Amino acid sequence: MIQSLAKKLKIVFLENYRVSLAEKVVPATDLSEQISLAGTEASGTGNMKFMLNGALTIGTLDGANVEMKDEVGDDNIFIFGMTVDDVNKLHEKGYTSKDYYEKNPELKQAIDQIKDGYFSPWDQDCFKDIADALLYHDRFCLLADYEAYMECQERVSALYKDPDAWSKKCLMNIAGSGKFSSDRTIEQYAREIWGVEPTRTKLPAPHEVPLMPKDGAEQQKKK
Repeated sequence: MIQSLAKKLKIVFLENYRVSLAEKVVPATDLSEQISLAGTEASGTGNMKFMLNGALTIGTLDGANVEMKDEVGDDNIFIFGMTVDDVNKLHEKGYTSKDYYEKNPELKQAIDQIKDGYFSPWDQDCFKDIADALLYHDRFCLLADYEAYMECQERVSALYKDPDAWSKKCLMNIAGSGKFSSDRTIEQYAREIWGVEPTRTKLPAPHEVPLMPKDGAEQQKKK
């Protein structure tokens, strides 16, 4: 089972992740997964870089995903799971992840296999802590969002089988990413946060001699 899966599913850890690695990974990505719990604001600017390079996004209504959805529209992004209001109501009612585990046979089987060593025959307790964390310390409500996530992945798979439709949505994402350019962002920061008016004046490169006003040049001569 594990050997057959190894040919189809792979997790790669990129050690010392940095810009030079991102330059290789981001343009090659088909699907960007931004699946933090709504309200935790864990989704930053990385998803925007994927979007700019044509990747589609599956994610919750958290962080920058909300802005991206506004720009590309509901049809060009895969949104699933609870909203911030849903999460707050769930916590008010009292969240018990084991309730979701018990009522979803597929989820129960997956967690049981992790817990009982199905994926680690060399050590049955190797991944037991993962199962225990999900069942007793699920602070990010992963089990509550599980069913919606799986249904959304079915929609992703269906679209991926239609290259033309997938490509069209990729183009819509690229076209809708203009708002997230650094030029627009810095301009907004300048006006709304720093209280200064942006200028389009081009600054000289470090190796170039900056141009001085006439009176400044005359003063330099006098010195």
